[in-house]
Amino acid sequence: MKEIILCKLGEIVLKGLNRKSFEQKLLSNLRHSLYSLGNYRVWCSQSTVYIEPGDDEADMDAAFEAAKKVFGVIKLSRAAACEKDKDAITELAKSYLRDELMRVKTFKVETRRSDKRFPLTSIELSQYVGGELAEAFPHLRAEMHEPELVIHLEVRDVAAYVHASPVDGAGGMPVGSNGVAVSLLSGGIDSPVSSFMIAKRGVRLVPVHFFSFPYTSEAAKEKVIELARLLTPYCGKMPLLVVPFTHIQEEIRDKCPEEYFTLIMRRFMMRIAERIAEAQGAKAIVTGENLGQVASQTMEAMASTQAVISLPVLQPLIGMDKEEIVRLARRIGTFETSILPYEDCCTVFTPRHPKTHPKVEEVARVESAMDIDTLVDEAVAGVERIMVGR
Repeated sequence: MKEIILCKLGEIVLKGLNRKSFEQKLLSNLRHSLYSLGNYRVWCSQSTVYIEPGDDEADMDAAFEAAKKVFGVIKLSRAAACEKDKDAITELAKSYLRDELMRVKTFKVETRRSDKRFPLTSIELSQYVGGELAEAFPHLRAEMHEPELVIHLEVRDVAAYVHASPVDGAGGMPVGSNGVAVSLLSGGIDSPVSSFMIAKRGVRLVPVHFFSFPYTSEAAKEKVIELARLLTPYCGKMPLLVVPFTHIQEEIRDKCPEEYFTLIMRRFMMRIAERIAEAQGAKAIVTGENLGQVASQTMEAMASTQAVISLPVLQPLIGMDKEEIVRLARRIGTFETSILPYEDCCTVFTPRHPKTHPKVEEVARVESAMDIDTLVDEAVAGVERIMVGR
């Protein structure tokens, strides 16, 4: 018996003349995610990606879990393959799904027959295999509306496949199919989730972290490295860029009114992120901002922050509430790391009464007390690059 993983494509099938390039990007991403797990053959045919073991050492359990996290796949199934013969298909269903068949009392068979040369129609094959299974497993009863088990048969160009119900994949578009963006990655809950959501739209990410040692610790930096690592099964290998931010924050503290600290800090972050984006070929900046969640996330505050750059700012969390963000953080595996008690630069010199409805021109006047260009140049020159992922 030959086992295989069937991956169904999502939005890629709607891409018309560009579809082939999206498929090739997905195949490349899948091969990369499986590379360290063993030897696999990966190819695409009829809107399905096939993953089969290249040798006896290939770990299909690990491959299935890895493929579930690759953007561009909407459904996955562990399947077994056989020749396109009704009796071979029946015997395969009996053996491959025996454990599932023994656990349930009701079932039905669904068939997809893309090879129209096969002598039976989809309904005829479902009826034949269903009848044979009911005879082989007398405790089973056919149930068309709410069965406990659905057995899926697929008759395709090169073989027939048998599997139980598919599981959800990551969906979205293949990473790298929709450009590059710089993503601001703090140690909190929101920014890893926003990075995940933008990567899901096919964007390759360059995460940027602002580090304020000694006000923030090396442990806080390691926490962010771990958050980036947790994102790599979805986002792929990434260069985490760590920006030295201490001098800038000290300058803000010494030369600006306290209520403007956070706003001016965010404006510096945007300037630096845009400079990094230019160097990395990125066309947007991603933030984890959420409208009204904190003082720096009012519409006026965000307008002031973004006024200093020309690149678009993508804010995938803007309309979500905190519980939605937390649920997604738990699902993608970043939540427990995000809540570790290590502070990031956003907690350094926090104003007691931050300005929530600033005027852009007033913020610009206040920060003019500093040598902005020199501070940005120094920060960009001191960036540390850490490759994360395999």
